[in-house]
Amino acid sequence: MRKLVIASGNPGKLREFQLTLAPLDMEILTQAQLGIDEAEEPHCTFIENALAKARHVSRISGLPALADDSGICVAALDGAPGVLSARFAGEPGSDARNNEKLLHMMQGVTDRRAHYYCVLVLVHHANDPQPLIAEGEWHGEIALEMRGEGGFGYDPLFWIPQLNKMSAELSRDEKARISHRAQALDALLQKMRLDR
Repeated sequence: MRKLVIASGNPGKLREFQLTLAPLDMEILTQAQLGIDEAEEPHCTFIENALAKARHVSRISGLPALADDSGICVAALDGAPGVLSARFAGEPGSDARNNEKLLHMMQGVTDRRAHYYCVLVLVHHANDPQPLIAEGEWHGEIALEMRGEGGFGYDPLFWIPQLNKMSAELSRDEKARISHRAQALDALLQKMRLDR
């Protein structure tokens, strides 16, 4: 692969992808650079949405495409917000409104367990029958209040007990080493090396 298109318009995700994929000997493009609109995400699972996004971008660009679908899953909410994480409080998505809604729903809830989940799908072409798929999970808890200035999404609410910090209090480098997306990217890079 000489070129790879990232099927995402999320600036935070794009930064993480470009940082991790920079050492590869390929040109990394974004769907925005190619004028490709966001794909529909009608499915109830992360993997189906990621596959739909990768195929959409690959079909229009004629290039290999990498898509991510990720979100936060809260045990006490039966896995919600889940695939609706980016638009939990409605369209268009707003991190502030999503966090406020989650905090409101968690009032009085003692089981604060949650995890971020990420699935990455890489298709070599739009009809690739054997896409590369990698997953990552990052476990923590939903805090009682928001704290921290870094990250995006639910990071100001995602408490990591082992580090005694919020995800939003981690440096970009720290998060790039341990997050759900970092884990999935590591697994994907291993598969890409074997796929050559």
